[in-house]
Amino acid sequence: MTNALSHPTTEFEKKDRCADLPHRPRVLLGKMGLDGHDRGVKVIARALRDSGVHVIYSGLWQTPQSLAVSARDEDCDVLCASMMSNSHLVLAPKLLESLAALGRADLPVYMGGILPQEDLPKLAEAGIKRCFTTGVGLLDIVNAVRDAVKPRAVSCGATPSAQLARDISLAHAGAMVRADAKRRRPRRVIGVTGSPGAGKSTLVAQMVGEFSRREGMKGRCAVVAFDPMSPITSGALLGDRLRVDFNNLGERVYYRSLAISGEDYHALPEIIELIGGAIDGPDAYDTLFVETVGAGQNETRIRQFVDTTAVVLTPGMGDAIQMDKAGILEIADIFVCNKADHPGENELVRDLRDVAGRRPILETVATRAQGVPELLDALLA
Repeated sequence: MTNALSHPTTEFEKKDRCADLPHRPRVLLGKMGLDGHDRGVKVIARALRDSGVHVIYSGLWQTPQSLAVSARDEDCDVLCASMMSNSHLVLAPKLLESLAALGRADLPVYMGGILPQEDLPKLAEAGIKRCFTTGVGLLDIVNAVRDAVKPRAVSCGATPSAQLARDISLAHAGAMVRADAKRRRPRRVIGVTGSPGAGKSTLVAQMVGEFSRREGMKGRCAVVAFDPMSPITSGALLGDRLRVDFNNLGERVYYRSLAISGEDYHALPEIIELIGGAIDGPDAYDTLFVETVGAGQNETRIRQFVDTTAVVLTPGMGDAIQMDKAGILEIADIFVCNKADHPGENELVRDLRDVAGRRPILETVATRAQGVPELLDALLA
């Protein structure tokens, strides 16, 4: 007899529902206010991904300002904010005000969660485009996201960051970018690669936090984070923002998530130069981190586009012979042994010494920021 609990209560068909649109929908999902539960939003994120949508999930405890910055920098088609703390009538107007101040008053906002029926007209009057209460079907949400997609204009927003976000979208899609868009390669372009689960996203988040806290650093830093695109639906879950504390960082770091198939970095050279040229003067983006998908041992193309490559490894990856035959080790300028508090770290460092030569080996525990200042020093040297 089959145990009913071994099967999901509902089946959502994995199917590309967005192929007919002008471009893949980009939707930001965020939990705003004192909402500590995200099981529901994760179900929605998967349903959107399984429908061909590119989903950026910014995580729990977001403020109106941090959500607005994320939606602007990611050049989303729609911002979907989830609420469960009975503060929607206060936070919704603040979110809309933040978007307007950042140059994206045009960006539609959907709101879902525990929303009393009597408050829905008030939210609509404030400027919330659509509200979803409990019990709404997943296909209804997918269709609402589809409805938000419009052809991309070449010009976007009233701020340099809003325009940069649109320029990156157009370049990544292979479309024409503004002829007058300034281009300049940042002073440092750093690639961070390694296998899935090595902690690359957390490590990059810790490094940009450390960068932004340091006094006397020239310019600002930016991150381009690649994630895999579904081979079935062309959708993607872009979760790298989860590791970054944007409530504290604000606009000191420009962060952009992009979905690719394999190692398709066709637009990366132009994106790098667009980021470098986006802002003039002391606030220019002089340091850029590029985080790869991390598909496996043979992911080596990133080296062609960056100045320095950090390869992130973790204990338990194998012996020296396995590591020596892995092409990814050949591209490393710096080896990072992350999760250094896990068993097997000493063996990992010992095996790396057999293949590293004079290349530095640094040990980190990204979740505790241990070794991060030293790693950043080595990458910026």
